[in-house]
Amino acid sequence: MVGTVEGDQTSAHSNGSLHSTNGTEERLDELRRLLGKSDGDLLKIVGIGAGAWGSVFAALLQDAYGHFREKVQIRIWRRPGRSVDRSTAEHLFEVINSREDVLRRLIRRCAYLKYVEARLGDRTLYADEILRDGFCLNMIETPLCPMKVVTNLQEAVWDADIVVNGLPSTETREVFEEISRYWKERISVPIIISLAKGIEAALDPVPRIITPTQMISSATGVPIENILYLGGPNIASEIYNKEYANARICGADKWRKPLAKFLRQPHFIVWDNSDLVTHEVMGGLKNVYAIGAGMVAALTNESATSKSVYFAHCTSEMIFITHLLAEQPEKLAGPLLADTYVTLLKGRNAWYGQMLAKGELSPDMGDSIKGKGMIQGVSAIGAFYELLDQPSLSVLHPKDNKPVAPAQLCPILKRLYKILIKRELCPQDILQALRDETMNDPRERIEIAQSHAFYRPSLLGQP
Repeated sequence: MVGTVEGDQTSAHSNGSLHSTNGTEERLDELRRLLGKSDGDLLKIVGIGAGAWGSVFAALLQDAYGHFREKVQIRIWRRPGRSVDRSTAEHLFEVINSREDVLRRLIRRCAYLKYVEARLGDRTLYADEILRDGFCLNMIETPLCPMKVVTNLQEAVWDADIVVNGLPSTETREVFEEISRYWKERISVPIIISLAKGIEAALDPVPRIITPTQMISSATGVPIENILYLGGPNIASEIYNKEYANARICGADKWRKPLAKFLRQPHFIVWDNSDLVTHEVMGGLKNVYAIGAGMVAALTNESATSKSVYFAHCTSEMIFITHLLAEQPEKLAGPLLADTYVTLLKGRNAWYGQMLAKGELSPDMGDSIKGKGMIQGVSAIGAFYELLDQPSLSVLHPKDNKPVAPAQLCPILKRLYKILIKRELCPQDILQALRDETMNDPRERIEIAQSHAFYRPSLLGQP
């Protein structure tokens, strides 16, 4: 079933903001021409997955281009059947009544009554139902514009020109394997933009990282030239509330430049870069250390000194790892640190670390958390550690002068692995990684990486 967006074409968005008129239609027409669209032939864009960032991304496109109904169709797919519990429905009702523009919109659409009934416990709401009205289950406090929602995956993707992967990396392969069955008869090759930040590790025949774009290409047969990654230092709700933000779309030259232009908005600047896989991997790496940062913040009562000690050690480990993964790691320093910084400030992975340290969550509860969605850093910890603990990647230990696996020179990564994957330690043990007087100065770890030929192209599946 496909939801609809009612109302006439006006200069106002459904959430009360104004349409931008600074070349929007021209950018849409330019992309349509590149894709060979004739008059009357809709450019079809569909988002797959309705987490916070996936929903916001689709809503941004809907706000910018959705009123050009004769030229573009923007939809989002999510699984049906996910119910909204009563406490969430009560919170949702409070949010609705605190926003006059949202309240008026729901009354105008004859949708307000169902939220009243849900608050009273007289009705069950569903996640796809509220998404049609502009509410993401993982981001209740940030109302979006109404969206066209599809709950049938085949209907969503079979003739889509641009598919946006908003799924967690842990679900990407499975869903795109299903999508591939619907694309067997396709003549044209779609463009895929992946928002996923997470990795898997493959250990045979050689240790290497598998990224979401590689999962998609393997599952669907779509050439990697048609698959791009978009990431950046941003928080989804703040982007939708028009806080100034930037992002980077990475991939082949043919599509990344026109897509960067198409996605750019006055408050959301999109740059482009050719280094697809490395940026994608870095997006997963920062989630690892954000969990530890949340733990340290909670365990030390937000001690600025303790957090700075942690930051010094975690950044040295990230620099160490980037030298293994990238031939020119210095080019990644700015984007990686910026993305890490925003995640430490307000990201869900840092929040998860805080809740673990406070005892409000436990690793046994899994990494899919109500109201937050998938905590990508958990699986990334397992993947990075297991990958970097392979003897075939050994480097010389700075003091013992003996070969050791790279993971053994990353004590924070090792500690997080024992806490969250092996469950051998409790979250409080993260502090021992900072207070161990036998640890090397983090500066030394950086010097080791910079003074040796560390680069292992095989880790990213390159010769």
